Amino acid sequence: MAIAAPWSRLERIVFLAICLATLFFAILTPPFQAPDENQHYMKALALSQGHVVTEVHGDRIGAELPRAAVDLHAVDFPTEPDGKRHRYDKAMIDRAWSADAARPGTRFAEFPNVASYAPTLYAPGAVGLAIGDALGLPRIGAFYAGRIANALTALLLLAAALRLIPFGRMALLGTALLPTFCYQIGSLSPDAVINGVGFLGLALALRIGFMAPDRASTAATLVTTPLLALAKGVYLPLMAAGLRWPSRASLLRNALILSAMLLGAVIFAVWMKANGGSQALYHITSRKTGESVLTAPLAQQLAVILADPTGYARILASSIIERAPVYALQIVGRFGWNAILLPLLAYPLALLMLGSAVLSGSGVRFGLGQRLWWLAIALGTALLIETAMYLTGTPLGADYVQGTQGRYFLPLLPLVLLALMPADPLRGARLLCAGAGLTLLIIAMLSAWDSFWVHGFVTADGMPPHSSIGRALLLPSPRW
Repeated sequence: MAIAAPWSRLERIVFLAICLATLFFAILTPPFQAPDENQHYMKALALSQGHVVTEVHGDRIGAELPRAAVDLHAVDFPTEPDGKRHRYDKAMIDRAWSADAARPGTRFAEFPNVASYAPTLYAPGAVGLAIGDALGLPRIGAFYAGRIANALTALLLLAAALRLIPFGRMALLGTALLPTFCYQIGSLSPDAVINGVGFLGLALALRIGFMAPDRASTAATLVTTPLLALAKGVYLPLMAAGLRWPSRASLLRNALILSAMLLGAVIFAVWMKANGGSQALYHITSRKTGESVLTAPLAQQLAVILADPTGYARILASSIIERAPVYALQIVGRFGWNAILLPLLAYPLALLMLGSAVLSGSGVRFGLGQRLWWLAIALGTALLIETAMYLTGTPLGADYVQGTQGRYFLPLLPLVLLALMPADPLRGARLLCAGAGLTLLIIAMLSAWDSFWVHGFVTADGMPPHSSIGRALLLPSPRW
């Protein structure tokens, strides 16, 4: 039976650094410079104004919102790639701060990419936006209030997960030290709730499975699991991490976890039905041809898979192999709309940090079967993520998967690290993990500041060209 160890001083320092880095990104990152943050902002704002279910106006999906809010993105801080260098300055914030009075009335705002997302994902940001409105802040002021509320919610969920996980706390801390984690939860992205609830769900599942369940942890599991399902249904299998080989002692715990998972699946299905059960199609830029294409209707794309499962397996394998290096870069840190790479030396530094997190040890001995089970859950969930993107974010019948980003795998990473952890820590591994992680965060913060506010950047996918290996290794990609 595992017993949760008290926090060490080093772990508290690391958690504080994660908090500071997150708030730094929330304030420093220009508006809408997290992926799809413009649509997430509109969705959160709609929720703050009472629009729980999105509206359909002909072929447009969204909500009627204040024109000043819509123009905050459309006029003040547009994000469409135009091949030009963009550099932000304080004058842009000042102009947006005083622009609302000249933008009366409302306008229909479209956010088809996120139309079917559950309101629970946007509740923290919506609360922050409502607080900003109540304080009389302009739209841009309320925008930052929404970001901070979102960030604080994610950090509270992370703190709860760190307190509840019965072993392997460094697996959570190592993942949270990644710049992508801090950057995303410091935005209006629902990643704040997805990552936070994902970590909490994993911690509770392990606590139920490996410690004597009490009323508090049981109740928390029955609440958290549906929230995890509503975050994105593909993450629900993470709760199976707490399942153990059948024995008289584990039957009740397994039944509790499975019941919670069933409850989550039912609530997710009920939400999809209440939301109309319809899928919002949207245009994307094909990563194969560069042309604008329409995503496929789910039923038709599912028919493609069922007609040739072996062919789909080949598509899945080839897409994963082709995109794996991109996922690795995005998991560590690629800012803006996947436009800004960190100095290339930051990526092996991240690998050193994660490796030393593994060598920090879990403090508990597990058999090979348990470790393989955790890896199977992580792999299966990753394949579900890819399949979900093929069904809802890829052109009909395409021979590739479109739209998957490395950050989607962050909730799975702690489980992978746990599966690899030895029972006993390697001497100095925790200190090395903390040192590498803190160095990585400092590099990331300096890179964001320089790329957004000093040097500027060009929105472009792929590896930017470089004229010097030294510059590529030591400077963020806009400096190459």
